[in-house]
Amino acid sequence: MQFSILASGSSGNSILVSTEQNKILIDAGLSGKRILEFLSKVGVGGEEIDAILLTHEHVDHIRGAGVLSRRFNIPIFANEGTWLAAAKDLGKIPEANCKIFDGPFSFGSMDIQPFSISHDAADPVGYVIRSGKAQLGIATDMGYVTEEVLQALKGVDHVILESNHDLEMLKMGPYPWSLKKRIMSNVGHLSNDDAGACVVKLAENCTPCIYLAHLSKDNNIPELAFLTVKNTIEDHGLCLNYDIRIEYTYRDRPTALFKAG
Repeated sequence: MQFSILASGSSGNSILVSTEQNKILIDAGLSGKRILEFLSKVGVGGEEIDAILLTHEHVDHIRGAGVLSRRFNIPIFANEGTWLAAAKDLGKIPEANCKIFDGPFSFGSMDIQPFSISHDAADPVGYVIRSGKAQLGIATDMGYVTEEVLQALKGVDHVILESNHDLEMLKMGPYPWSLKKRIMSNVGHLSNDDAGACVVKLAENCTPCIYLAHLSKDNNIPELAFLTVKNTIEDHGLCLNYDIRIEYTYRDRPTALFKAG
């Protein structure tokens, strides 16, 4: 299984996950044109996408989903709460391409486990995707890391994890106080410190590779997110690049194709 984080941030989110048999997108939160541009950078055409899975209905996760679905006849998978909340923004989707799940399901060569996350959306989820021995966890847009999230990610050695903001940058930054409170709340976004604490717990069960995601343009710096997580894991006696590996993701360009398994 291979994957590329095509874009990650408040301006749009999309992740390509591929096996020899199937290629799917987790979210499609940029314009259809932009997603196709980023797919082409990793050698994939829009006609190769077999499905789109939605985590929740916020526009930075669904902006291009309806367009791509109609253009390439791609089914969209989401739980009922997300479908109901996203329907207006997705536009008209043929009934055959409206796929509602209410628990784990399989698609082609992939076994997909949704798990609930704490965010201010109708019924938001993360995913663990498995294909053979390969496994990938996707856990972003969370106000805090619940026990359900930790259990879902237990033993998963590739995890795309939110590290949205530096708390002091957020507090001192330009956002109105109402937005700052929302981001810091239990249905907002994970701070760098939260991400570091989560990584320490994940390392108890495997040697994970962590992909720091959904970094704020205004309230974070990639190097600061990296150092905060690095310092947290080292404070707990863990070693970067031995116990844990850390990779960046980007708002405006795709990562390389990473291999899981």
